[in-house]
Amino acid sequence: MIRPAQAYAARKRYQQIAPVLNEQSRRRFVALEARALGRGGVSFMARMTGLARSTIYRGVSDLRNNVTTLPGRIRKEGGGRKKKILEDPTLLRDLKRLVEPATRGDPMQPLLWTSRSLRNLVKELAPRGHKVCPTVVGNLLRGLGYSLQANHKTREGSSHIDRDAQFRYINTQATAFLKAGEPVVSVDTKKKELVGNYRNNGREWREKGTPEEVNVHDFIDPDLPRAVPYGVYDLTNNVGWVSVGTDHDTASFAVNAIRRWWTTMGKERHPKAARLMITADGGGSNGYRVRLWKIELQNLANELKFPITVCHFPPGTSKWNKIEHRLFSFISINWRGKPLRTYRTIVQLIAATTTNAGLKVRAELDRNKYPKGVKVSDAQLSAVKLTRHTFHGDWNYTIAPRSRRTK
Repeated sequence: MIRPAQAYAARKRYQQIAPVLNEQSRRRFVALEARALGRGGVSFMARMTGLARSTIYRGVSDLRNNVTTLPGRIRKEGGGRKKKILEDPTLLRDLKRLVEPATRGDPMQPLLWTSRSLRNLVKELAPRGHKVCPTVVGNLLRGLGYSLQANHKTREGSSHIDRDAQFRYINTQATAFLKAGEPVVSVDTKKKELVGNYRNNGREWREKGTPEEVNVHDFIDPDLPRAVPYGVYDLTNNVGWVSVGTDHDTASFAVNAIRRWWTTMGKERHPKAARLMITADGGGSNGYRVRLWKIELQNLANELKFPITVCHFPPGTSKWNKIEHRLFSFISINWRGKPLRTYRTIVQLIAATTTNAGLKVRAELDRNKYPKGVKVSDAQLSAVKLTRHTFHGDWNYTIAPRSRRTK
């Protein structure tokens, strides 16, 4: 039986030497103390140090067999637990598939975050044959560039009852299009930018004491309107197109940007396309309630001679759109700290945006006029060859090209 004096002395020695012990020496020191205490020594040292009994017994075995390690090493070559992704090669792939439909991101940051909890992800990975804990899932997500949350621009208002169902529907539609080799694009208008000698958020490396001098006040120059960047992101090829408008952000401007993407980039990369899928926000110039948006898409479908399927994100979830964190965020990083003095500067900075993942961007200036307040009559809207999908036909629909009338 261990006497109180022995227990006190053993605890005191361990507390004094523990801070300088590594994994191997700690195991052996505790094993020595356990042997010196006699019967019950292993159990006592396990309770006192927090080490597992198996670890202490391994230390006893090392002492008995005079086991040594190579100089400068704690463990033998190849020792230690293997990474989970090495033991389970398909784990990372299946995790990506689970979080992809529910991924969102801050438009100004390249980080992503997911609406799925770690425990729910663990439960959904189990039927796929992956035995993993929430801690490992969290580490894998961080390795993929995900963060737990964003610190700003995350308040999205009230949540629609069919929000998650719509996300799943968009993902199902996009997966089907991509599997069939058909183009899928994400579209949106980036934040409008002041054009002139104004301060632009962010910093860049310059010679000490020589910052860019900009106007004290960010008043809009009446002779130089804002720049309106409208982007089209091709999910298949990881390429982006940005039309930098000089007039109003209207549905006509938005669809013309998609038209210019197709003419300049799309038809070359998708020569066998028989249909096109567009994912867009629920509001703005490409909103699901905008009549002119549907009229202009009808004109585009007629030109392309194949149907266009549109899936809108539910109200208040604009940051979930792929273009936000796969294109716009990197544009903002590329031009941070640089005054956007001219339209040419804006176009050049957008076109110079690249990423390690291979993102390429093209940009052009659009000086066309797009007047606001264009009225669309009921007769014009009814002429659109629009087929609403069974699920939320207001958010999901397909516009087919109209055949030319024969005389």
